[in-house]
Amino acid sequence: MLLLNARLEPVESPAVAQGFLQIQQGKITAMGKMGDPLPKDQEVYDLSGYTVYPGFVDAHCHIGMWEDGLNFEGDDGNEQTDPVTPQLRAIDAVNPMEHCFEEALQGGVTTVLTGPGSANAIGGSWCAMKTMGRRIDDMVIDPNVGMKFALGENPKTVYHDRDETPITRMAVAALIREQLHKAKEYQKAKRKAKRENDDPPEYDAKCEALLPVLKGKCKAFFHCHRADDIFTAIRIAKEFSLDLVLVHATEGYLVADLLQQEQAKIIAGPVLCDRSKPEMGKASIENPAKLWQAGLPCAICTDHPVIPIQYLPLTAGIAIRGGLDRRQALAAITLLPAQLTGLEDRVGSLAVGKDGDLVISRDDIFSSYFIPAAVFCNGRLAAQGKDSPFRKQVENNA
Repeated sequence: MLLLNARLEPVESPAVAQGFLQIQQGKITAMGKMGDPLPKDQEVYDLSGYTVYPGFVDAHCHIGMWEDGLNFEGDDGNEQTDPVTPQLRAIDAVNPMEHCFEEALQGGVTTVLTGPGSANAIGGSWCAMKTMGRRIDDMVIDPNVGMKFALGENPKTVYHDRDETPITRMAVAALIREQLHKAKEYQKAKRKAKRENDDPPEYDAKCEALLPVLKGKCKAFFHCHRADDIFTAIRIAKEFSLDLVLVHATEGYLVADLLQQEQAKIIAGPVLCDRSKPEMGKASIENPAKLWQAGLPCAICTDHPVIPIQYLPLTAGIAIRGGLDRRQALAAITLLPAQLTGLEDRVGSLAVGKDGDLVISRDDIFSSYFIPAAVFCNGRLAAQGKDSPFRKQVENNA
């Protein structure tokens, strides 16, 4: 497929006012300015008047974990029977047949990170996946992109209601440290056994699940809203040499200068959200802008189902209202979430060799009326609107 005369927004490089882009076997194989030598292709489309963006990336949501319109039957996001459950895996809970995946594609969201919620101090591993498909094994990019940790009110509230530990911030942090220390000792015992050709320690599912985190092979996603919780996450990450990503960081703008000193990695949001609990009392739509101004480029997330995932670009639009530059807002839902989560070699920008994930539109993507003209995921047409430039060809093929 060869697209001609389109405005290209690569994100990681300057926009091309009138360019071409080619997709073959699910990958971007060529792109450039009109006037440059064009590759040959059997399917050629004129996209005059359209802009091509990379597929949007939501770096923190729970799509497929809490199924829309269901109660307990579709609630698979929090195992609220044990505050420490690192052995749980998102890929064993996500239902890719749930209709919100279709809505994600209709909104231009082609890649997501999804996983357990924040009821537990350690919730389990997250996966990175595409939003098109029927079987998660075929959709997953990374089955263990990171481990979910949670600080603050959520684990406190869950276990206070059960009259069990943890019911204080101290206990939440202590449980995290305890389990990380156990995993560290387990790691030492395995190495010693291998070195001395001895029997390995008895298998421990919790410790085993944390080994990639301790080795820095996957991210440590810390749910935190208040500034004090943010710094607890940083403190723990330093103690155990974790590759930390702060999730939400609602009060980040209040301590942006201090976070800049730490070169913190941040997934902010949801921006379009009410102050649903005390620790979010200082939530502000200016948070992403103030973080960027302090030298902390951050991604923006929906936290779906808190904000329906198809409104990811709208939440970036709300951040623009709060002072974020448009170029920054585009990066916050494309390249930055990919970079923060180690997916930039495949998604997040338009570049030769990357996945053929495209959002094509005539409209302002940050507006409330935005509907993509067409969305491609892995080089395949995944959704299209009334003004799709591909509709006639698709109808002819049908």
